[in-house]
Amino acid sequence: HILIAMASPKACMSTYLIAVLCLVTGAHSAKAFNYVDALDKAVLFFEAQRSGKLPPGQRVAWRADSALSDGNASNVDLVGGYYDAGDNVKFGLPMAFTVTMLSWSVVEFGGEMPPGQLANAEAAVRWGSDYLLKAATATPGALWVQVADPYQDHRCWERPEDMDTPRAAYKVTPQNPGSDVAGETAAALAAASLVFRARDPAYSSKLLRAARQVFDFADRYRGSYIDSLSSVVCPFYCSYSGYKDELLWAATWLHLASSPSPSSQSVYMTYINSNGHTLGGEQDAYTVSWDDKRAATKVLLSKVFLQNRVESLRPYKAHADKYICSLVPGAGGFQSQYTPGGLLFTERDSNMEYVTSTAFLLLTYAKYLSSTGGAASCGSTAVTPSTLVSLAKKQVDYILGANPAGMSYMVGFGARYPRRVHHRGASMPSVHDHPARIGCDEGFHYLHSSDPDRNVLVGAVVGGPDQSDSYSDSRDNYAQAEPSTYTNAPLVGALAFFTGAR
Repeated sequence: HILIAMASPKACMSTYLIAVLCLVTGAHSAKAFNYVDALDKAVLFFEAQRSGKLPPGQRVAWRADSALSDGNASNVDLVGGYYDAGDNVKFGLPMAFTVTMLSWSVVEFGGEMPPGQLANAEAAVRWGSDYLLKAATATPGALWVQVADPYQDHRCWERPEDMDTPRAAYKVTPQNPGSDVAGETAAALAAASLVFRARDPAYSSKLLRAARQVFDFADRYRGSYIDSLSSVVCPFYCSYSGYKDELLWAATWLHLASSPSPSSQSVYMTYINSNGHTLGGEQDAYTVSWDDKRAATKVLLSKVFLQNRVESLRPYKAHADKYICSLVPGAGGFQSQYTPGGLLFTERDSNMEYVTSTAFLLLTYAKYLSSTGGAASCGSTAVTPSTLVSLAKKQVDYILGANPAGMSYMVGFGARYPRRVHHRGASMPSVHDHPARIGCDEGFHYLHSSDPDRNVLVGAVVGGPDQSDSYSDSRDNYAQAEPSTYTNAPLVGALAFFTGAR
């Protein structure tokens, strides 16, 4: 594979994407990484997180079928989907966000992926969207949003193939609403429908119909799922930002998925224009996560404004600029924290999820700005797309090893990477190597062991180093050592972007 390097003048004129990368790589020297390989590994991680009956062609061979009776106690089929991180719970809010961001990655940058990698990325989207489709349609007037009691799950350290903890299923209803998780589910289904619009129109239409129904449910029966299901969703995935951001986020994706062209005045654009100011459209936010979608929504609506000149969306571009400016050192409005080694630092726990989402949004916004020759307005400073690409590249390269520790924070990438990941299946011998069941309490031996993981969790991006660029490679250190699907999902798009410089 050819890595990002100095390109010829002819190559630099071929597309905007290549031109910006030429500017960035020409502006400073940096260690070159094999982004194609990193992308392949980032997508492979999702196969290790699969729940249910594994398909033919499953590449992560140390995994096997698991949770094949999910939903049975409630007379519904909830088999499938993803385990969110290092445990064996299926949490609906982060799973839906994972599907949304993975879909957005494919929609924006799938054209930069080699064909085989694009097929694998689409398969990763579909594994999640198939499950969300089940959750959305299994019971009329309800949305199934979680499988397993997390407190019971966390009392054990078990392989998913062995688990015997309670697999209760939880739903939101008109009487016990969850507009946050329902809104995110609608966004995920709508975004996934765009991924398959050309390749599988029938499936795409099915996803879009379900997205519309779930959005109507979320909007009509308003309330947060932490009020309806707080005993099983908190403190794990509390919706601290409320549900309004998810409603605007979902309406934006539904507009893009429903309209013949982004400039069309769809029912969802009418909804955005009528309700945006009450749903966080006028609020500035400076992080993006499975909980808070305000900044991401403004970036996405800026696309419609910039590329289609929908004037009613002009304020969203101003808010998107404020978010972007907050990330750029030296720009007016800069307010982010970076480690001495240059990593964006937002939270002590699982900081990399903020790094990957930020890198992705920097690249998407650079793409949108470039389509009109625009820039981000940061006070008296105009920040160009190439600046945003350069900042995003620094974050991605840090993850891959360009950091003070000389360590890749993607498992299996490079010569030095985390060997003790906070992940049940990776830490224990596989069912192929150790067919006998490993019990609930017996498994804690592996959690607390200093031995390297029995199975390499290839492609997983861990929580990452602290504000001083320090990392403790200990399985007990979940704040730094636990990976998640929603950390990898936007990274797929960022890596695809840089893969385009091959």
